Amino acid sequence: MGEDSEYDELYYRLAYDASYPNDTDVYNYTYPEGALCDGESAYFKSIFLPCVYSLVFVLGVVGNGLVVVIMGYHGRVRTMTDKYRLHLSVADLLFVLTLPFWSIDASHNWYFGDAMCKIVHIIYTVNLYSSVLILAFISLDRYYAVVHATNSTGPRKLLADRLVYVGVWLPAMLLTVPDMVFAKTRNLAERVVCERIYPEDTYQFWMVTFRIQGIAVGFVLPALVILICYCIIISRLSRSTGLQKRKALKITIILIFTFFCCWLPYYIVISIDTVMLMKGSAYSCDLEQIVITSMGITEAIAFFHCCLNPILYAFVGVNFKTYTRRVFSHSDTRCSSLKKLKSKDRRGAHPSVSTESESSSLQSTC
Repeated sequence: MGEDSEYDELYYRLAYDASYPNDTDVYNYTYPEGALCDGESAYFKSIFLPCVYSLVFVLGVVGNGLVVVIMGYHGRVRTMTDKYRLHLSVADLLFVLTLPFWSIDASHNWYFGDAMCKIVHIIYTVNLYSSVLILAFISLDRYYAVVHATNSTGPRKLLADRLVYVGVWLPAMLLTVPDMVFAKTRNLAERVVCERIYPEDTYQFWMVTFRIQGIAVGFVLPALVILICYCIIISRLSRSTGLQKRKALKITIILIFTFFCCWLPYYIVISIDTVMLMKGSAYSCDLEQIVITSMGITEAIAFFHCCLNPILYAFVGVNFKTYTRRVFSHSDTRCSSLKKLKSKDRRGAHPSVSTESESSSLQSTC
């Protein structure tokens, strides 16, 4: 094997050793005498990440799935808040549905082929970014509802009906272009990996460009909108009195605190990793390993935000609590009807076919 071929193999092995599913193009910065800076990376990815992904998957499917089911049960979205609630739950639900693929990839291998590699990358990216951008739109909606309550209907309706597609789903789709072009499978040593594979001669350029783009659109912009809107809301509510106002103030503070606690550590580590890459200097394996491990841990914390969204943005709402009670009270009513039918059947000699059919139908809903 020639010198160039050996370098190529080492290059891609280094790139893979530092990879994570939502940022699968992480770069190792040093090549000390050709040694790999893998350390505990393999163990960390094969044990810690699959456990976290599985937990987020279960909690995310249950929480967001319940919101989607309850909203669907009512047949139509009644308010502008309901629209955002549905957008957010769908985005989070689709996002967590990709985590089993990454869990298997981290612990074993990529078994799903090249086409599924692109599809899973695209679904993952579009819903990761759309979820955060929807939170920014929710903060704008609440800003208009609280600060401009008397004439907020027009702007809020415009945001919820039209601008949410231009400001959320369109940018999220554009951010999947790197996945469409570069995401693919590669045979690496004894594994098949699914990652973004950039051209060797422009590797650093593409990775830094897409990383800065992701930080700006995925965190900096929505974080500024959320912080500014909620700070103005807090200022307005702090001058008001009443139990409901105080409750709204507490919820607003919790929303800000939760968002930044979940996402800020991850993007700090990502930013540090990007700066290290841009400098292109030699760093010790210990420092690289700290950055890689920190990225995995903070990523796990960020992922848990999609499990908290149903609680923070749905179940604390008065209207949604009413929807939920109606769903379960209706279910209890139908189950009670089933019990009455069964009691009547026991008293009768031979139940009719129609009664049996109705009883079976009710049984399936209880």
